[in-house]
Amino acid sequence: MATKKQKIHAIIHTATLTAGGVGSGLAQIPGADMPILMALQTAMIVAIGAEYDCAITKSNAKSILLTFPAGYGGRALSQYLTGWIPGFSNAINASTAMVITETIGWAASAYFASDNIDSSSDSPS
Repeated sequence: MATKKQKIHAIIHTATLTAGGVGSGLAQIPGADMPILMALQTAMIVAIGAEYDCAITKSNAKSILLTFPAGYGGRALSQYLTGWIPGFSNAINASTAMVITETIGWAASAYFASDNIDSSSDSPS
């Protein structure tokens, strides 16, 4: 049976690889992959929260995503600057989608882990 750590790794890496495929496939249409990536990242956050026994709604997960505007801005800029170069733009878009998704996944994992540590240390005196 897989440990919590292994399950979280699988969740994050599956989402990251999927984000790379989405980013690569939709590279020539700036912004077209954003709704798909946000839905994927939202599902990833919900799944990570479930591994930490934290019931999180899609709405709450979307709120967490909104804390990463710099990553999305940089990604949009790279898409705009390289979107017209076939092949190269696909690789850049896939890479940035993967890096952002991976970062969000590990940040969410750290968030839920610290929340569990804090709540488990609050024992009544």
